Amino acid sequence: MIINSLLDTDLYKFTTSYAYVKLFPNAWGTFTFKDRDETICSDKFVSRLKAEVHDLAWVHLRPEELEYMSSHCRFVPRVYWEWLSSFRFDPEKIQIFLDEEKHLHIEVTDYLYKVTLYEVPLLAIVTEIQNLISGNVADKEQMLAKLYEKVELSNKNHLSFSEFGTRRRFSLEVQDAVINYLNENSFYCTGTSNCHFAMKYNMKMMGTHPHEWFMFHGAQFGYKHANYMALENWVNVYDGDLGTALADTYTSESFLTNLSRKQAKLFDGVRCDSGDEYTFVDELVRRYREFGIDSTTKTIIFSNALDFDKALRIQQYCKGKIRCAFGIGTNLTNDAGYKPSNVVMKLARCKMNVNQPWRECVKLSDDMGKHMGSDREVEACLYELGLK
Repeated sequence: MIINSLLDTDLYKFTTSYAYVKLFPNAWGTFTFKDRDETICSDKFVSRLKAEVHDLAWVHLRPEELEYMSSHCRFVPRVYWEWLSSFRFDPEKIQIFLDEEKHLHIEVTDYLYKVTLYEVPLLAIVTEIQNLISGNVADKEQMLAKLYEKVELSNKNHLSFSEFGTRRRFSLEVQDAVINYLNENSFYCTGTSNCHFAMKYNMKMMGTHPHEWFMFHGAQFGYKHANYMALENWVNVYDGDLGTALADTYTSESFLTNLSRKQAKLFDGVRCDSGDEYTFVDELVRRYREFGIDSTTKTIIFSNALDFDKALRIQQYCKGKIRCAFGIGTNLTNDAGYKPSNVVMKLARCKMNVNQPWRECVKLSDDMGKHMGSDREVEACLYELGLK
């Protein structure tokens, strides 16, 4: 089994799941898979994938994991972890098939507080099986040699980063080796998004909320109000904890326009996940100054396809303007000499309860190739936001 623990996922999946439980317990959603590289898959690959998905039914929260999360994740109450101990993945809800061009399709539908938990494990499974079927073998010594250089650069330049590499890791074994090395040798690794490895290596769990939270609000309340309402509802759940706002679900331009002074003061900072990082720094600093806020008290978390050299250049640009930190994923857990997978799962549709009609979800981006949704709905979203 590739996934052996329910905690082998990113923290934000649990924080978002709990937010749905608290505010939208009757809401439904569908997650769909997309391979941006349009990889051709074999029947052998699909057979292996279905076998792994079948085995997900055995994954559950163990008593020691429940106790760990209850004591180390203070912003989510114990009652949630006790519910989670009864949760099981349902393979019958996971639809897997190849189209006529042999492109992979995956779709999962359930209550939002449940279906959100499928995303990261499925992506990790797909990526690892792709490497297995392709015969790719990670040279651990070579990977650790490259990791040594990255950690040295971080240690030398006081470059703070966290490990965000679960969904596109080369394998579970490789991620384990990488995090073990970071835990022993990095002075400025602030933690990992993976709860299983945080528990195993006594590291800090990192994460806040995902694009899906904003996509849900956009579909239900309108795109003009999505950013504002998503942040307000997040505060209603977490009361100031998990205070890094995601900026680019409907473009950073729209986010900064809708950002209120209260939210700018309340949230510790913003995550930049697409677009030109240097332009974003300038625009965010300018917005803070308009609110009379000292931007050097705020933080940008950069997480868009980073390597350590790029992160260092961004850090140097931020100096004296705003604090910065970095979430680095693929460059840590899938730097094995092969082209990494470029796969995602996003919320495709949602409804507030079982009796309502489905509404399509859209994700814009500061990178044009990353827009998600039908052409018609993307156009409608752009028009409503005045971006077209």
